[in-house]
Amino acid sequence: MPLTDAPMPQTILLASDHAAIELKAALADWLRAEGHEVRDLGPETADRVDYPDYGYKLATAVAADDTAVGIALCGSGIGISIAVNRVAGCRCALVNEPLSAALAREHNDANVIAMGARLTGIDMAKACVSAFLATPFGGGRHGPRVEKLSNPPA
Repeated sequence: MPLTDAPMPQTILLASDHAAIELKAALADWLRAEGHEVRDLGPETADRVDYPDYGYKLATAVAADDTAVGIALCGSGIGISIAVNRVAGCRCALVNEPLSAALAREHNDANVIAMGARLTGIDMAKACVSAFLATPFGGGRHGPRVEKLSNPPA
């Protein structure tokens, strides 16, 4: 499944836990074949790891590079998305299909998407990533809302 109408190749950072290592590898290979720079932040093996460790690692890297986007994967996608959202500068959306991935970019300026390897097959994951990468932030009325995400009330 090629990336249709996608912007120029960009840096894509991936991280997972042990439950999603196969999905992560498949997405990394596909994205590289599409011409993107891919950085796999681990893990390298299917040995048990804790998803927060890799969620924080991914989020820290994305927050430090405003040209990069991230893909966070664990068994359900829930735990790693929570970890990513704990890091300032990251807006991570748990997605299950392409519309939610596109809306995460268009309405929320998400810079990370999360998916669950036990819930999302490779073809659907590719469709979600394609929609995420091809959709720009809509700005306009969404801008002030996104700003509020970065500045919660005291």
